[in-house]
Amino acid sequence: MLILAWIVQHEGSPRVKVNVLVDKEYKRLLTNVWIRNTAGQVLIEETAKPMVEVGLVITGQEKIRELNRRYLDEDRPTDVLSFPMLEAKFDEDCFISPPDGTLRIGEVIISYPQAKKQAREHGHRVKKEVAILIIHGVLHLLGYDHDTTTHKRVMHKREKDILHVIEEKLL
Repeated sequence: MLILAWIVQHEGSPRVKVNVLVDKEYKRLLTNVWIRNTAGQVLIEETAKPMVEVGLVITGQEKIRELNRRYLDEDRPTDVLSFPMLEAKFDEDCFISPPDGTLRIGEVIISYPQAKKQAREHGHRVKKEVAILIIHGVLHLLGYDHDTTTHKRVMHKREKDILHVIEEKLL
Protein backbone atom coordinates (compact mmCIF):
# COMPACT_ATOMS: atom_id res chain seq x y z
CA MET A 1 0.00 0.00 0.00
CA LEU A 2 1.07 3.53 -0.73
CA ILE A 3 0.02 6.46 1.43
CA LEU A 4 0.31 10.08 0.51
CA ALA A 5 -0.94 13.21 2.22
CA TRP A 6 -1.54 16.33 0.19
CA ILE A 7 -2.79 19.79 0.95
CA VAL A 8 -5.07 21.18 -1.75
CA GLN A 9 -5.64 24.91 -1.83
CA HIS A 10 -7.21 26.93 -4.57
CA GLU A 11 -7.23 30.71 -4.37
CA GLY A 12 -9.97 31.88 -2.01
CA SER A 13 -10.87 28.33 -0.95
CA PRO A 14 -10.28 26.34 2.21
CA ARG A 15 -7.21 24.20 2.72
CA VAL A 16 -8.08 20.55 2.33
CA LYS A 17 -5.85 17.66 3.35
CA VAL A 18 -6.47 14.37 1.53
CA ASN A 19 -4.67 11.24 2.71
CA VAL A 20 -4.58 8.70 -0.11
CA LEU A 21 -3.98 4.99 0.43
CA VAL A 22 -3.94 2.79 -2.68
CA ASP A 23 -3.51 -0.97 -2.70
CA LYS A 24 -0.39 -1.95 -4.65
CA GLU A 25 -2.25 -3.55 -7.56
CA TYR A 26 -4.25 -0.37 -8.30
CA LYS A 27 -1.65 2.36 -7.81
CA ARG A 28 -0.75 2.48 -11.53
CA LEU A 29 -4.38 2.75 -12.64
CA LEU A 30 -5.18 6.09 -10.98
CA THR A 31 -2.74 8.82 -10.05
CA ASN A 32 -2.61 9.95 -6.45
CA VAL A 33 -2.68 13.57 -7.63
CA TRP A 34 -5.94 12.97 -9.49
CA ILE A 35 -7.51 11.16 -6.49
CA ARG A 36 -6.42 13.97 -4.16
CA ASN A 37 -7.67 16.70 -6.48
CA THR A 38 -11.01 14.97 -7.03
CA ALA A 39 -11.72 14.53 -3.31
CA GLY A 40 -10.43 18.04 -2.63
CA GLN A 41 -12.72 19.48 -5.29
CA VAL A 42 -15.76 17.89 -3.64
CA LEU A 43 -14.86 19.57 -0.35
CA ILE A 44 -14.19 22.88 -2.08
CA GLU A 45 -17.55 22.70 -3.89
CA GLU A 46 -19.22 22.10 -0.54
CA THR A 47 -17.36 25.13 0.88
CA ALA A 48 -15.60 23.08 3.49
CA LYS A 49 -14.36 24.93 6.53
CA PRO A 50 -10.67 25.86 6.59
CA MET A 51 -8.33 22.92 7.15
CA VAL A 52 -10.43 19.84 6.60
CA GLU A 53 -8.89 16.36 6.38
CA VAL A 54 -10.29 13.27 4.68
CA GLY A 55 -8.87 9.81 4.08
CA LEU A 56 -9.42 8.01 0.79
CA VAL A 57 -8.61 4.34 0.17
CA ILE A 58 -8.66 2.48 -3.16
CA THR A 59 -8.81 -1.27 -2.52
CA GLY A 60 -10.14 -4.56 -3.85
CA GLN A 61 -13.25 -6.66 -3.46
CA GLU A 62 -12.07 -8.80 -0.54
CA LYS A 63 -11.04 -5.85 1.64
CA ILE A 64 -14.23 -3.89 1.01
CA ARG A 65 -16.30 -7.03 1.59
CA GLU A 66 -14.52 -7.56 4.92
CA LEU A 67 -15.19 -3.94 5.97
CA ASN A 68 -18.80 -4.14 4.80
CA ARG A 69 -19.32 -7.34 6.82
CA ARG A 70 -17.54 -6.04 9.92
CA TYR A 71 -19.14 -2.59 10.13
CA LEU A 72 -22.45 -2.84 8.25
CA ASP A 73 -23.24 -6.55 8.72
CA GLU A 74 -23.45 -6.99 4.93
CA ASP A 75 -21.46 -10.01 3.73
CA ARG A 76 -20.89 -8.81 0.17
CA PRO A 77 -18.60 -6.46 -1.72
CA THR A 78 -19.85 -2.95 -2.37
CA ASP A 79 -18.62 0.00 -4.41
CA VAL A 80 -17.99 2.61 -1.70
CA LEU A 81 -18.04 2.84 2.09
CA SER A 82 -17.92 6.03 4.13
CA PHE A 83 -16.89 6.19 7.77
CA PRO A 84 -17.72 9.65 9.13
CA MET A 85 -15.90 10.91 12.19
CA LEU A 86 -18.37 13.69 12.97
CA GLU A 87 -21.57 13.21 14.95
CA ALA A 88 -23.16 16.52 13.90
CA LYS A 89 -23.92 17.64 10.38
CA PHE A 90 -20.84 19.10 8.76
CA ASP A 91 -22.21 22.63 8.63
CA GLU A 92 -22.96 22.71 12.36
CA ASP A 93 -20.31 23.95 14.76
CA CYS A 94 -18.35 21.24 16.51
CA PHE A 95 -18.55 21.23 20.28
CA ILE A 96 -14.79 20.79 20.63
CA SER A 97 -12.29 22.09 18.08
CA PRO A 98 -9.25 19.95 17.36
CA PRO A 99 -6.05 21.43 18.88
CA ASP A 100 -4.38 21.78 15.46
CA GLY A 101 -7.50 23.30 13.89
CA THR A 102 -7.86 20.43 11.40
CA LEU A 103 -11.35 19.00 11.18
CA ARG A 104 -11.03 15.29 10.38
CA ILE A 105 -14.28 14.28 8.75
CA GLY A 106 -13.65 10.59 8.03
CA GLU A 107 -12.62 8.04 5.45
CA VAL A 108 -13.95 6.85 2.11
CA ILE A 109 -13.08 3.35 0.87
CA ILE A 110 -13.62 2.50 -2.80
CA SER A 111 -13.44 -0.88 -4.51
CA TYR A 112 -11.57 -0.43 -7.80
CA PRO A 113 -12.87 -3.73 -9.26
CA GLN A 114 -16.45 -2.73 -8.44
CA ALA A 115 -15.90 0.71 -10.00
CA LYS A 116 -14.56 -0.99 -13.13
CA LYS A 117 -17.62 -3.27 -13.31
CA GLN A 118 -20.05 -0.35 -12.83
CA ALA A 119 -18.24 1.77 -15.42
CA ARG A 120 -18.69 -1.01 -17.96
CA GLU A 121 -22.41 -1.29 -17.03
CA HIS A 122 -22.93 2.49 -17.39
CA GLY A 123 -20.84 2.80 -20.55
CA HIS A 124 -18.23 5.25 -19.31
CA ARG A 125 -14.59 5.24 -18.24
CA VAL A 126 -13.46 3.78 -14.92
CA LYS A 127 -11.98 7.14 -13.95
CA LYS A 128 -15.42 8.75 -14.20
CA GLU A 129 -16.94 5.99 -12.08
CA VAL A 130 -14.25 6.42 -9.43
CA ALA A 131 -14.98 10.17 -9.45
CA ILE A 132 -18.68 9.43 -8.92
CA LEU A 133 -17.82 7.14 -5.99
CA ILE A 134 -15.45 9.71 -4.45
CA ILE A 135 -18.17 12.36 -4.68
CA HIS A 136 -20.77 10.02 -3.18
CA GLY A 137 -18.51 8.94 -0.33
CA VAL A 138 -17.33 12.44 0.59
CA LEU A 139 -20.90 13.76 0.53
CA HIS A 140 -21.82 11.05 3.06
CA LEU A 141 -18.98 12.31 5.28
CA LEU A 142 -20.47 15.79 5.02
CA GLY A 143 -23.87 14.60 6.27
CA TYR A 144 -25.72 13.86 3.04
CA ASP A 145 -27.80 10.69 2.88
CA HIS A 146 -30.27 8.92 0.62
CA ASP A 147 -32.50 7.37 3.27
CA THR A 148 -35.64 9.23 2.12
CA THR A 149 -36.88 10.32 -1.29
CA THR A 150 -36.17 13.97 -0.47
CA HIS A 151 -32.66 13.27 0.84
CA LYS A 152 -31.95 11.08 -2.18
CA ARG A 153 -33.05 13.86 -4.57
CA VAL A 154 -30.90 16.47 -2.77
CA MET A 155 -27.84 14.19 -2.68
CA HIS A 156 -28.23 13.16 -6.32
CA LYS A 157 -28.44 16.82 -7.42
CA ARG A 158 -25.24 17.67 -5.51
CA GLU A 159 -23.49 14.63 -6.98
CA LYS A 160 -24.50 15.67 -10.49
CA ASP A 161 -23.46 19.32 -9.97
CA ILE A 162 -20.08 18.39 -8.49
CA LEU A 163 -19.44 15.76 -11.19
CA HIS A 164 -20.02 18.45 -13.80
CA VAL A 165 -17.31 20.65 -12.20
CA ILE A 166 -14.92 17.70 -11.89
CA GLU A 167 -15.50 16.69 -15.52
CA GLU A 168 -14.60 20.21 -16.62
CA LYS A 169 -11.48 20.40 -14.46
CA LEU A 170 -10.15 16.89 -13.91
CA LEU A 171 -11.58 14.31 -16.33
